[in-house]
Amino acid sequence: MTEALLLAWLGPYIATFMVLILSKASWKAKSIIAITGILSSALASTLGLLELLTGHEPHLSYTWIKTLGVNVGVYFDGLSTLMALVVSWLSFLIAVYSYEYMRGEGGETRYWIFFTFFVGSMMLLILSDNLLAMFVGWEGTGLASYALIGHWFTDEEERWVGDPGRKALGIPMWFEPSHSGLRALTFTRIGDVGMIFGIATLHTLLGTTLLSEVSKATWASRLFTAGVLPAFLWLLFLGAIAKSAQFPFHEWLVTAMTGPTSVSALIHAATMVKAGVYFLLRFAPFLVAAHLALNAIGAPNIIPSFLENIALLGAFTAFIMATMAIVSRELKLVLAFSTASQLGYMFLGVAAGTLAIGSLGGLASGFSHLMSHAVFKAALFLAAGAVIHAVHSRFIDDMGGLAASMKFTTIAFLLAALSLSGIPPFAGFWTKDEIIHLTAEDGLVIPTILAVTTAGLTAIYTARVFARVFTGPPKSEHVHEPRPAMLVPYLFLGVLSLLLGLAWPILNTGIEGLLEHTLGVQGQLRLTEHTGISGATEATLTLALGGFLVVLYLYSSKKWTPYPRIQASKLLSSLHGFLYDRWYLNAVYYRTIVAGFQALSSFTSKYIDRGVIDTFYHRVLPASFIALSTSTRLIESAYDAILHVKLVNGFKALWSGFKQMQTGRAPHYLIYFWLGFSIILLIIILWVI
Repeated sequence: MTEALLLAWLGPYIATFMVLILSKASWKAKSIIAITGILSSALASTLGLLELLTGHEPHLSYTWIKTLGVNVGVYFDGLSTLMALVVSWLSFLIAVYSYEYMRGEGGETRYWIFFTFFVGSMMLLILSDNLLAMFVGWEGTGLASYALIGHWFTDEEERWVGDPGRKALGIPMWFEPSHSGLRALTFTRIGDVGMIFGIATLHTLLGTTLLSEVSKATWASRLFTAGVLPAFLWLLFLGAIAKSAQFPFHEWLVTAMTGPTSVSALIHAATMVKAGVYFLLRFAPFLVAAHLALNAIGAPNIIPSFLENIALLGAFTAFIMATMAIVSRELKLVLAFSTASQLGYMFLGVAAGTLAIGSLGGLASGFSHLMSHAVFKAALFLAAGAVIHAVHSRFIDDMGGLAASMKFTTIAFLLAALSLSGIPPFAGFWTKDEIIHLTAEDGLVIPTILAVTTAGLTAIYTARVFARVFTGPPKSEHVHEPRPAMLVPYLFLGVLSLLLGLAWPILNTGIEGLLEHTLGVQGQLRLTEHTGISGATEATLTLALGGFLVVLYLYSSKKWTPYPRIQASKLLSSLHGFLYDRWYLNAVYYRTIVAGFQALSSFTSKYIDRGVIDTFYHRVLPASFIALSTSTRLIESAYDAILHVKLVNGFKALWSGFKQMQTGRAPHYLIYFWLGFSIILLIIILWVI
């Protein structure tokens, strides 16, 4: 029975293989295979939870690469079990939604192949007991996301993200699916290079990449002694920063909206973008152990300093992405900005929780927000897909008044939106409040200010989107609810975000109890001593409630239209353009990095490729070989001539001597000379030959 746990990641992979074999089968048949494969993963994850609740941590491990000490299997501890449950069950609901949403679309076989491959890779990443097998799953999600984001690679304009024709600093601000898929692959691979260096370093030091060995943190003191520990930490976590779209790697996630909405929900809710958060969560206990090891040798500030920087990075990412969401005109793009912003909160939660309470604090605060966000953001994306399907536009300017004709969708979206905004008693309120509380308790002034401000901004842009889409007079005709296969998953998730919030005081205790069984977790330990900041949570609740209600009132009741006033003010217009064009960061990237690579490529082509390589291969080498060939022929001719003359004269002398000896008139010395010369001449001839 324990072997059935392998289906947690094998099930989706088996479905991938079967869909590939049955590529000629009907859409319904392939959908059933894919959904069943993902369901088997969810059921296996549930079985792992039941095993864990009995006090047993299931661990199956089989040798994969013996020389490197790499195993493959499943490891269900507290963190991996909870994460596997969230990922597998949400993926199952999104797969059910996909059955109706993707019906009749092109590339159905390709869609299910990469969808199931994506889920299998994510589950492998979560349940691996060593870093190398985890990295295989890590790269698998990256490959699948490239294919899924660029699913509509024919690049019709209706599949784009961004305003066609709009430019920032001369750089186009619209992106086709094929381009967006490539951006996702490129941005995340840059971070993965650092991660590979980090994993290789650990393997070099420990001789293995087993998490059980890494958790002992013997590597920390050795790297500190070598003077490279801070650089190692940033390299190791660079992949997590890029994968979870933290500044400055956030741009790939923004344009990942070119794929089907079901793909957006899959990537943004609980899978790929959460992989970086999961990696940080997995290492939180190891960092605490490293802190204790360093403290013993008189280096107590390395790990706390690193975590404070992670907290600042997360808070800054949350803030800048929220400012972009306030002015966005595309429904899915607002949700994409929101995802990156909430990922920033998760990074902040792991870092602040670890600093304040220790590894269990970091796990509890980071994972709790990951879970609540997975539920309400999946509901928002799936509902957004239904809305876009109904009005045939991705822009909120073309929406409005949908509450009258899409009542259940409105309810689901509103419930999830309230959770995103941090309104009590929804799940998002509890989890975000805990992160801000811990950040303030750590005395992290700038992250606290950014986190509180972002909470207000989140409520504002969420209320704006809800009011623009669902309230006011209808702008579209013949709009109706989708079929149950689409409606039920996001309606269930919307209601679940409320139920989780109502049960949170009890549920939170159970989650912490499970997380205590995570590899490397120790008791409470405060890594830093700071004076706490008072009033942060109160300010957060005030801004969230006030911002949501005021904006909803202005847009719904007062029919507020701020754009004419913004356009009339040069300052406001410039600020709006700055935010709408994403702080010009995308333009700066293309102006500097992309343009720099293009200039380098042009220089290399002109001066290195054509100037040096072409000249060497097409001019220098041929001329050299011609000259060498000519010289060789001349030398051979001269040598042959000389050798020929010597041989002829020698044979003449030999013949003359032989004649003299025949007549008996040759002196004895000539006979000896003739014999010696004959032997020498024979040796020379043999050597030449």
